[in-house]
Amino acid sequence: MSVNSRYRGAWEGFWREAPAEQGEVLWDAAPAVTAGVHLALFEPHLAAADLPFVDLGCGNGTQTRYFADRFPRVVGTDLAAPALDRARDADPAGVARYRLLDATDKAETEVLHAELGDANVYMRGVLHQAEPDDRQPLADGLATLVGERGRVFLVELAEAAGSILRGLAQSADGPPPKLAPVFRHGIAPGEVADAAVPGYVRAAGLTVLASGELPLVTTEHLPDGTLIELPSKWLVAGRSG
Repeated sequence: MSVNSRYRGAWEGFWREAPAEQGEVLWDAAPAVTAGVHLALFEPHLAAADLPFVDLGCGNGTQTRYFADRFPRVVGTDLAAPALDRARDADPAGVARYRLLDATDKAETEVLHAELGDANVYMRGVLHQAEPDDRQPLADGLATLVGERGRVFLVELAEAAGSILRGLAQSADGPPPKLAPVFRHGIAPGEVADAAVPGYVRAAGLTVLASGELPLVTTEHLPDGTLIELPSKWLVAGRSG
């Protein structure tokens, strides 16, 4: 199974048109308030910190480069080639590797696992905007990549974020500038029930080792200047405790 062409095309179109400057995409917040916060939650649960590290759904690579300063071998993967072009352009020193990957495709994740071996995987905000039929295959792909020794840190928008985003999209002035292209390209976040996320992970054969909630910081502001933060849920999972 692989993602449909409409979904891939939507992401490719989004990244072709997105501004190149860091922070101009809705979720392209500084690592200090995103990956750094998440890594502090993730690291205590790593069974083997020296494993390859995969940033799944890396986009333009802002968070990937942060991880590359902290782990010896980091690979950023994304479904959209234009996103990876951005990531490579922003990483002239090549501190990380970047690779096209459809993580819902069993064959593709098996090939990457064969190349890397077991890996620790970070995935931020990918499951909730995947097509419903792709969500379990995506979780299965995570399980393939972590193998026996790896761990996955997954953070997704909470159910409550859906009403916030809808409210922003339907405001009298229209959606905020950084949210508008998300809807325009047809990649508006879907709604995944909070309880469904660990369910996908467990159905993939992984054990949830830790979980919690925290605000997901965006780069957009309300008209009054307030930074938009969305409720999110996080979990760490692996083959065993």
